[in-house]
Amino acid sequence: MVSMVNTKHIYLTGFRGTGKTSVGSLLARSLGRKVIDLDGVVTANAGKSVSEIFQDGGEVSFRDLESSALESVSQTENAVISLGGGAILRAGNRAIIRLTGVCVWLDCDAETIAGRLQQDDVSVEQRPALTKLDELQEICELLQTRHPLYQEAADHRLDTAGKTIEQVADEIMGWLAGNTAGSE
Repeated sequence: MVSMVNTKHIYLTGFRGTGKTSVGSLLARSLGRKVIDLDGVVTANAGKSVSEIFQDGGEVSFRDLESSALESVSQTENAVISLGGGAILRAGNRAIIRLTGVCVWLDCDAETIAGRLQQDDVSVEQRPALTKLDELQEICELLQTRHPLYQEAADHRLDTAGKTIEQVADEIMGWLAGNTAGSE
C-alpha cells in the first residue's frame, strides 16, 4: 500500500480532457501541496503556447521541452503534478515519474473525452491536433497507442467518466491513504 506520508510527488497522467488540471488543483489544495501543471511549465519556459511550439518545432521539439520541464519539476518539493497527456511517451519520463512519486492515471472513454474537449475553450484554441484524423478518431487512436504506457507509468487507474472533480479527488485521497475505493 502507498502511504501519503511517504509520497514525494503525486503525478496525474491521462489523456487530455480526463480532468488532470482540475483534479490536480483541488487535490493540491486539499493536501496542502503546491500544484504544478507541466504544460504550463513548458509554455512558460518557451514563452509560447503549446500550439505555437508544435507549429514552430513540431512534436519532437515539444516533447524535448516537456522532458526538460519534468526533470526540473521532479526535483522540487512535494507537489501534485498534472502531466501533459503525452508525457508518458518517453521511457525516461516514465522512469522519472516512477522514481520521484506515485502516479494516478485518470482515464475515461473516448466519447466522454471528445465531449469534454468540445466544451473546453483552452483545448479548442491551444491544443494542436496530433493526427490528420477527425477528433474522435484521433482520440481513439491515441488512446489505443498510449494505453500500455499509461498502464506502465501508473500506480493506480481511476475512471473519471460521470464523476465530479470532487469525487475524483476524494477517490485519489482515499487511495493514497490506503483505501482501495475506486481502484481498478
